[in-house]
Amino acid sequence: MSDIQVLDCTLRDGAYINGSKFGTSAMKGCIKKLQDARVDLIECGWLKDAPHEVGTSYYHVPSDLEQYLVKKDVRKTYLAMIDWNRYDTSVLPEYDGKSIDAVRIVFPHGRHVEGIEVGKKIREKGYRVFFQIANTLAYNDEELSDLVKCMNEFMPESVSVVDTFGAMYADDVARILEVIEPQLDKRIKLGFHSHNNQQLAFANTMKFVELLTECDRDVVVDASLCGMGRGAGNATTELVANYINVKHNGNYDMNAIMDAIDMYMEKFKAQYTWGYSTQYFIAGMYQCHVNNIAYLQNNHRTNYHDMRNIIESLSTEERRQYDYDLLETRYLENQNRIVDDEAAKDVLRSQMKDKKVLLLAPGKSLHDEKEKIEKFIEEEKPVVIGVNAFVSGYQYDYMFFVNHSRYDYARETHANKFYATERILLSNIKVDAGEKELIVNFNDAIKRGWKHFDNAVICCLRMLNKLDVDKIVLAGFDGFKAEYNESYSDTSLPSLNAEGKWHELNLEIKDMFRDFADSTKGKIDIRFLTDSIYQ
Repeated sequence: MSDIQVLDCTLRDGAYINGSKFGTSAMKGCIKKLQDARVDLIECGWLKDAPHEVGTSYYHVPSDLEQYLVKKDVRKTYLAMIDWNRYDTSVLPEYDGKSIDAVRIVFPHGRHVEGIEVGKKIREKGYRVFFQIANTLAYNDEELSDLVKCMNEFMPESVSVVDTFGAMYADDVARILEVIEPQLDKRIKLGFHSHNNQQLAFANTMKFVELLTECDRDVVVDASLCGMGRGAGNATTELVANYINVKHNGNYDMNAIMDAIDMYMEKFKAQYTWGYSTQYFIAGMYQCHVNNIAYLQNNHRTNYHDMRNIIESLSTEERRQYDYDLLETRYLENQNRIVDDEAAKDVLRSQMKDKKVLLLAPGKSLHDEKEKIEKFIEEEKPVVIGVNAFVSGYQYDYMFFVNHSRYDYARETHANKFYATERILLSNIKVDAGEKELIVNFNDAIKRGWKHFDNAVICCLRMLNKLDVDKIVLAGFDGFKAEYNESYSDTSLPSLNAEGKWHELNLEIKDMFRDFADSTKGKIDIRFLTDSIYQ
C-alpha cells in the first residue's frame, strides 16, 4: 500500500510572486504551522548564488535557513531547491542536520543526465536528493524510459513529474505513469507537481494519487498554501491535505493549516495576484512559458484574442522559452496591420471640416448631465463621436473603436444601433472594412511610452489631430473611481484594466492627456463639457 506524502512548496514556489520577500515572521510561522499540521516535507526555498537577505527564502548556504526553524522536527524532511545549472555546489557545506535535509534539483527537458551529475555532488556531501522533471509532458515514451533507467542507476529519494505549463489532462497523467511507474525502482518515491493554468491542478493531483495507490510505492504530491506560485499557481495544500485525510486515511491537522492561512497568507493575497486567469490558460493551452504572457501583458496590454494569436504563431520550442525580441516582432506583426487609410481620412476630413467635434466617452456623467450635453448638441451641432462604447439615449454620427472586446460587445449588445452607425476602427481590430466602416492605421493613433498607451480617448484625440480638427469638446471623460461599476454609464461594459489599479491608470491617462495637449497647444482648442479629473 502506498504512503502518500504532502510536500508543501509555499516558500519556494511562492517566491516567484513576491521575490522571496516573505519576511522573517511569516517564514518562521509558516514552517512552524506546517510542522504542526504534520505536513511530511517542507520546501523552505531556493539555494542561490547570492548572499542571503534576511526575511527572504533565497539562501546561499543551508545555515542561512536555521534562523527560520523553530524546534526542527526530526520526523519531517526539510528541502531547498536548485536549478540544475544555477548553483555552485562547491559552496555547499557537508550536511550537519541543522537545516535542510535534502536538495531538490530541477532540470529541463532532455537534461536529466546533467541533473544527475549535479545530484552526485550533492549526495557526496551527505544530503538526500530529489529530482523534478520539468516539462514532463514534452518527453515521449522512449525518452521517459531512458530517464527512468538513469534514475534507477542513481537511486534518488524521489522523482517528480512536473506539469510545467499546466497543460496536462488526466489522460496525460495516466500516459506518463504507464511508462514511468513499472520501470522505476520501487524504492524511489514518485512525485507530482501541478500547475493550475486549466483549473486542473487539484484534479490532476487526485488522479495521480488514485493511479498509484495500489502500486506499493510511496507517493509525494506538491502543494502550496492558497496555491501560491508563479502564474496560475499550484494545487493548494489545504485541498490536497483534506483530500488525503478524507479519502486515504491521512492525519493532517487542518486547523493548523487554516491558522497558517489566516495568520500569514491573507496579507500576500491582498498584495499579490496568482491563480487561474485567462492569460495563464492561454499559456497552458500552448505549453508556453509564462514570461511570454507577462511580456505581452505588461508591455502591450494585449487582449486575450490577440495574445492567443501571437502565442499560436510561435513554434513549440519558441513557446517553451522566452525570446523577447522575437515576441516583440510577432506582436508588431499582429498589431501593425498597415492599411491604405487615405480615402477613409479624406471622408472624415470632409465631414469634420470647420466643425466642432464632441467626444462622448462612456463615463457616468453622460447620464448625470444628459440634459446639459443634449443642449450643447442642439445648439452647437457638433460631429458626435462615441468612444469605444454606446451609451443609451444618445445618437452618434460615428463610433470609434480601439479594441476587439469593446467592438464585439457593442455589436452584440447594441446590434441595431451598431449597424446603423458609421464606425471608425483602428487597424488592429480588422483591415477589411465592412458596411459603414472606416479603418485608420493603428500606429497613427497611438504613442508608446505608457503602459496604457491605447486609452481610447487619447487614441481618438491623436486621430483627430491627424484629421486637422481644431475644436474638440469632451464629455464622459470622467476618470476612474475605486470600483469599476462606479465609473461607467454601462456597468456591464467589459473592463480593459484587469489589474484594477484605477489610481495608477488615472495618473497615466492624465499624463498622456497633458502630453497631447502640450504637443498641440495653439493648434487644437480642447475643452471639457462635463467634469473630469483630467482637466
